[in-house]
Amino acid sequence: MATATPPVYTATEPTITAVTPLLYRVEEAAEALRISRTQVYALIRCGDLRTVKIGGSRRVPVAACAEYVQTLEVAA
Repeated sequence: MATATPPVYTATEPTITAVTPLLYRVEEAAEALRISRTQVYALIRCGDLRTVKIGGSRRVPVAACAEYVQTLEVAA
């Protein structure tokens, strides 16, 4: 009885690269800003934090978080 030879793979493993997000979910924006999800929604409601809408989802641009922090620094 002959034994089967295992297959030899010559292809290289695909390289996994990290993708830098451009948009945050509300929960991710809250985590990035170190505030609660409720506070993020309050900032969105009063217009202090910009958002975009994609389909039925609300997203916070990463740049909008940086802009919000910048306004806090100016006010301080």
